[in-house]
Amino acid sequence: MDFQFNTGNKVDGDARMKAHFETRFRERLDRFAPRLSRIEVHVRDTDGTRREGPDGIEAVIEARPYNGDPLTASDRAATPEAAVNAALQKLVARMDATFGKADRVRK
Repeated sequence: MDFQFNTGNKVDGDARMKAHFETRFRERLDRFAPRLSRIEVHVRDTDGTRREGPDGIEAVIEARPYNGDPLTASDRAATPEAAVNAALQKLVARMDATFGKADRVRK
């Protein structure tokens, strides 16, 4: 499973942040790894220089299963870590539902 981490111009996405998120994703998505070809994470600042809002950072995660349509999840929060963690939680729930349903039909 390939992992890609992308940030917008106004979000500091250094190598340490990428490594942290890659480790977290590999731990959380380990059981789905044989079904996934790639995970893409996009983090961007939605409100520019205005930092007053609690939802200024958006994270969008796209999981690409082999032979299937991409699954996406997104969330907004005040920090990149909070936004990515919330979106990851949504993605895991979506993957449980999607792959669980497919497994039940396949049997």
